[in-house]
Amino acid sequence: MTESVNALQTRLPALAPRGGRQAAAGLRPSVGIRAGLLPWMPFWLALGIGGWFLLPREPGPGFHAGLVLAGVACLLLPGGAMRLAGSGRLGWAWADRLRLAAFAALLVVLGAGLAGVRAHLVAAPVLDFRYYGPVEGRVVGIDRSSRDRMRLLLDQVGLHEVAPGRTPARVRISLMEPQELPVPGQRVMLTAHLGPPAGPSEPGGFDFRRLAWFERLGAVGYARAPVMTVEPPADGGVLALHRIRMSLSQAMQERIGGQAGAVSAALMTGDRSGIAEQTNQIMRDSNLYHIVSISGLHMSMLAGFVYAALRLGGVAAQGLGGVRAVPVHKLAAAGALGASALYLWLSGGGVATERAFIMVAVMLLAIIADRRAVSLRTVAVAAGLVLVLNPEALTEAGFQMSFAATVALILMQEPWARLSPRLPWWARPVLMLFLSSFVAGMVTAPIAAAHFGRMTQYGLLANMLVVPVVGALVMPGGVFAALLAPLGLAQPALWLMGLGTGWMLAVAQWISDLGGAVTLFPVAPRAVLPLMAVGAMLLLPGAQPAGARGPLPLLRRGTGIALLAAAGVLWLGATRPDILVSAQGDAVAVLTPAGRVPSKPGGGSFAVESWLKADGDAADQAGAAARPLWQGPPANRWAELDRGGIRLRIRHLTGRATREDARGQCREGGILVANAALSPSPAALGECLVLDPPYLRKHGAVAIFLEPSGPRYVSVDRPGIRRLWH
Repeated sequence: MTESVNALQTRLPALAPRGGRQAAAGLRPSVGIRAGLLPWMPFWLALGIGGWFLLPREPGPGFHAGLVLAGVACLLLPGGAMRLAGSGRLGWAWADRLRLAAFAALLVVLGAGLAGVRAHLVAAPVLDFRYYGPVEGRVVGIDRSSRDRMRLLLDQVGLHEVAPGRTPARVRISLMEPQELPVPGQRVMLTAHLGPPAGPSEPGGFDFRRLAWFERLGAVGYARAPVMTVEPPADGGVLALHRIRMSLSQAMQERIGGQAGAVSAALMTGDRSGIAEQTNQIMRDSNLYHIVSISGLHMSMLAGFVYAALRLGGVAAQGLGGVRAVPVHKLAAAGALGASALYLWLSGGGVATERAFIMVAVMLLAIIADRRAVSLRTVAVAAGLVLVLNPEALTEAGFQMSFAATVALILMQEPWARLSPRLPWWARPVLMLFLSSFVAGMVTAPIAAAHFGRMTQYGLLANMLVVPVVGALVMPGGVFAALLAPLGLAQPALWLMGLGTGWMLAVAQWISDLGGAVTLFPVAPRAVLPLMAVGAMLLLPGAQPAGARGPLPLLRRGTGIALLAAAGVLWLGATRPDILVSAQGDAVAVLTPAGRVPSKPGGGSFAVESWLKADGDAADQAGAAARPLWQGPPANRWAELDRGGIRLRIRHLTGRATREDARGQCREGGILVANAALSPSPAALGECLVLDPPYLRKHGAVAIFLEPSGPRYVSVDRPGIRRLWH
């Protein structure tokens, strides 16, 4: 008995509530300390998910069996450690460390397993050849491309003379000619060009194939022919609700008018098909594009407005003699939760919207359960749910930026609580808006720069001018419009929304027209974002047990700072490829002191546009092609390179030139790029590297680095790299 008591006394410090020493000293523990270890739950899950996505080859049965064994070992380890501590063969402190390490390892294993399961659950055929012919399918989505072309998303697809086992589950087709659009649920037929989802425009670039895989999108293409109706949409089902949503969007656009109406409809219904690409661009340049995409900002504004209105109404009812025992705040939270769920449906339920709903729902449920609504715990629970349901969300910029901003704003609560009482009442909302916009912008700016290679200089000013208007006019106007629409009285509320969105567009245009509104950066290497994330997590307050002393906190902070510094050094020291070749062979571009120079002002425009953005170059393809380098007629371009003693000739053949005799075009040590079959065969052309369609179909886009030891070639699809979506 005495031994048990002694053992229990030995364990008491490890079992003490987190923040106990601060409480004993009369100090309130920080928000990070109070959160305990729960914020680490999504972090360890993310490590497992991210590790799975970084695997070069698709893991086989052996890998998954190893995950199962590792998970079982992690489940058994805590019990064994506690038994060893109870017998005195292991200290209680070390037993607790082993228990926490096992828990962390279990979450890593679980994250990797969830990612693998999800990837196989969404598996669907991917078109592996170029197809031209009739396409039949059911319309399940309509949107607008970055080139201002309307696109149809079809499921239940049928392709002429293509077996069902090879037919994609979904295809997306851009309409090249303006025409009347079908409605969701309608079965249509059209003649289209289709191909597999495109791979990265360069090695290490964004892989659209992975995104398409998780969306079950097996082919993309375009059509110049009109869309013909095969059968009308069914009366019921989910797509009937989708048609209602699209009709609401159309009505809002017609009543408000112009791009203000299109933006208002996007904010309320998620339908962005009416927003022109020019509008999207000025919103990006002013750092206001996050407002167009339904995310946590809109969901929290709507939930906050409904919650405040219901709570004020309940308090007023109690003051007038209502039932005083009713927990008004819980009823208001339940009402706000219902309104948020309705908004989720109305907005179309995209991934970003679902993520925002989960975050808001967790906070509202915390109010109902008498817990802190805004805390690191609630954010951790929301992030964990998102990662469990959609592990692929980890790779999306929206997920990373929204949760980073939320965590930063929560950590800002306590400094603000100490500062705000010292301020005059009229200055508090202004300073709060400034600080919240500043903090959120500072946290998300490096993530946006790493993903998109751009940073907006006046985003803080734009958000300070627009966000209050969105909260005061646009979102309340949307709520009142929804309530008054059945009575035919929605027009005043829609007019209010139009005022708010019109102001937003005016601010966006003004900001984007300012000199230096956008600063471009070269693309970040793939390792930069993981290093930044881990480093920031190690610097998060409360990342170790409360009251921990000695070298551990210094080591943790030092490691976090070192990782952030390593990310910066890696980014600054990254080198761009000297030569880039597109996967179709229709574009070649060479990096010069004046910037990257494509071989032609047209052709391969998407690849060239991606390369220039990755270089941090603001020029368009025509302007970049005007830089001096390339010579020869449009179909037979060539350039002489001299880099550090390396002399290299590169030739680019397109169109008719590839069908003529290519003999003599190849020089020893040179590079010959063609977008069609060569005559004679590449083997008979001479001693040079030939990048023709057979080679490029196998290897994808190619990057060439001119090094002192000679050219180094890196392709997208290298030997040994093969995933489900390749």
